[in-house]
Amino acid sequence: MELSTRAIGEVVHPTAAFYEPPLGTQGILELPSTTTHAFEPSWETSLLNPKNRIDSLDLPRNPLWRVDGCAGLGTQYYVLPLFLQRIPPMRMDVFVSDFQPPLIRAQLELNKAFHTKDSVRLPRLAIARYIVRVLQIWTTTDFPDQESFENFYKAVPFGSRLVLENMSLDTRRVRVKVGLNHNLERKLLPLSRLEHLWGAGFPFPRAIDFFDLHVVRVLHDSVCLVQIDEQLVIFKALTSGAKYLYHELKTLCTIEPHANIITRPLHIVTKKCSFGTKRAVAGFTTFFHSKGTLRDVLPLLRAHDQLRRVDQLKWSIQLTKALEYLKTRSKTYYPDLRLDNIVLSENSDIVMVDFEQRGVWCEFAAPEVNAIEYVHLIATDECVPEPVSEKYRRMLRDLVPAFESLEDERYTNPEFGFNLSWIALSPVEQEAAEVYMLGRVLWCIFEGVSGPQKAAVWQSYRWEPDLEFPEYKKTPPAMRSLIDKCTNGRRRTLSSVIIRRHSRLLLTSKAANEQTADQVKEAAKRFWSAEIEEAERFLELRDSLRRKGEWNDNYYERPTLKQVLEALEAFQNETP
Repeated sequence: MELSTRAIGEVVHPTAAFYEPPLGTQGILELPSTTTHAFEPSWETSLLNPKNRIDSLDLPRNPLWRVDGCAGLGTQYYVLPLFLQRIPPMRMDVFVSDFQPPLIRAQLELNKAFHTKDSVRLPRLAIARYIVRVLQIWTTTDFPDQESFENFYKAVPFGSRLVLENMSLDTRRVRVKVGLNHNLERKLLPLSRLEHLWGAGFPFPRAIDFFDLHVVRVLHDSVCLVQIDEQLVIFKALTSGAKYLYHELKTLCTIEPHANIITRPLHIVTKKCSFGTKRAVAGFTTFFHSKGTLRDVLPLLRAHDQLRRVDQLKWSIQLTKALEYLKTRSKTYYPDLRLDNIVLSENSDIVMVDFEQRGVWCEFAAPEVNAIEYVHLIATDECVPEPVSEKYRRMLRDLVPAFESLEDERYTNPEFGFNLSWIALSPVEQEAAEVYMLGRVLWCIFEGVSGPQKAAVWQSYRWEPDLEFPEYKKTPPAMRSLIDKCTNGRRRTLSSVIIRRHSRLLLTSKAANEQTADQVKEAAKRFWSAEIEEAERFLELRDSLRRKGEWNDNYYERPTLKQVLEALEAFQNETP
C-alpha cells in the first residue's frame, strides 16, 4: 500500500477500525487490488512515452528559491526566496495536494516526501526540484522586479500560503495561488491581551520587531534559524494552533531555571497585522544549540564507535533530573519526551526543548495515555461515522468535562494546557507516563539509535534504527532491567503487523508481491479494533475503581522518577 495522507485514517490511526473515506475521494490514489500479477502499461500510460514525463526536473542555473524541509505528510514545503537581501520569517510555505494523478504522483516521489523531512535528503526528491522550478517561473513571470516581489512578500499576512494548483507535467502550466492567512493574524494576540491574561507583573522578555529577523534556514514547521544583529538564534512561531505557542511562552517564562531545560526566551517577536492597528505576538526567540538533537547524534556516534558509556549515563541522569525538577518544582508535566526534543549544548550536556505540551505521535506514549488518545482521535475524526464519534465524545466528556472548550482554536489561558490525554490523568499517573517515555528514550541512548521503531511511518531518518524496542543488543543488563521496569504495561504496536518499507505499508506476514492494499487495511482494522477494545476495558476499570476509591494511580507499578535516578546513579558509581 502506497503512503499517502489517506493511509493515516485507513491504517495508522485507530480510526482505521471505523474509517469511511470522505465523499468525492473514493477511488483516488487507489492502486490495482493485487500485486501478485504484474501488468504491462500501455504506451499511452507508460513513463517511457515522452508525453507522460515531466518536462524537466533540473534545477535552474541560478535558482531563486530553496526548499528547506517538509511537513504535513508531504503536503507542506518550507521555501525561502534566496534573491532577497534580508528574508523575514514570513513562513509562506508551499502547499501541494496529496490527491494527484498517478503519473504525477509517481514522478514527483510524493510517497517518499510523506516521511522524508530533513534538509539533507528532501531537496534530492523530485517534488523539491519541481517546486523550485515552478516558483522560478512564477517569480519571474508575475513580478516585474525584485523590489515588487519584496513589497508583496513583506505585505502578506504571516503564515500565508503558496498553493500549487493544476499540477501538470508541464511546469509552466502550474498555477501558484496565494492563500492570505488573515485568519491566523486575527487569532494572534497583542501583548496587552497576554498581560491581561497572565497578570500585570508577568516577566515578559524584551519585545523586538518581526522584521528585525533574517532567516538563515527553516528547521521545522515551527522553528527557524534566524540572525539578529549578527547573532544566530532560534525563532519559534506557529502558523496554525497559535494557542500552543502562547502556552509554551507562558511555561518557559515561569518555570524555574535548570541547566538541562531550555532557558527562558530571549525576546518576544511582535508583528503589525495586515488589517487594523493590532501589533500581535507572533513568536519568540531562544538560544540556538548547534550540535543538534540526540536523534541525529546517537546513531552517528555509534556508527563511528564513539558512543561512550560515560556520556550515555551522563545524558540519562541529566534527563531524569530535569524531568523530576519539572515535576517537583514547576508542578507541570512533559508529554513531548522524544529524541527530537533533546538537544546538546556546547559542552555536550542535554537540553530539553519544546514545551507546547502537544504530546507525541500515536502509539509513542504510555499505554494509559494512548488509551485516552485513541478515544480522542475517534471522537474528533470526520471520517468516522457520526454514531461512533458521538459514543467516544461521551467517553471523552467523562474524562475531561471541558474538552470542547479546550478544542477551540482560541487561546484561553488554561492552567494545564490543551493536551486532553494528559489533563485527564492525576499527577501520579502523569509521572508514571513520563517514566514510560523515559524508559524508551533510555533504550535509544544505550542502543545508540535514532528512535524506538525501525521504520516509523511518520518520519524516516538519515540513520534508521536497525532494531526495534524492546530488542536489546548493546544495553548493559542493569539498564535492561531498569528500562523494562519503566515500560511495564507496554503493548505490541502496529509495526508488529504492518511496517513501512521504504515508502510503502506492508504486512509483516506476507511477501510484498503477495499482498494487496485491501489486505493491509483489513489487518489494520483488526489490529485497531482489538486495541480499542483493550483501551475501553482499561478506562472502564479505571473509572470503576476510582469511584470506589480503590484505583492505584501507578497501575503498572513503574518506578518513580526519583527511583529511576537512584538506579542510574548507582550504575554510574559501579561503572569503571
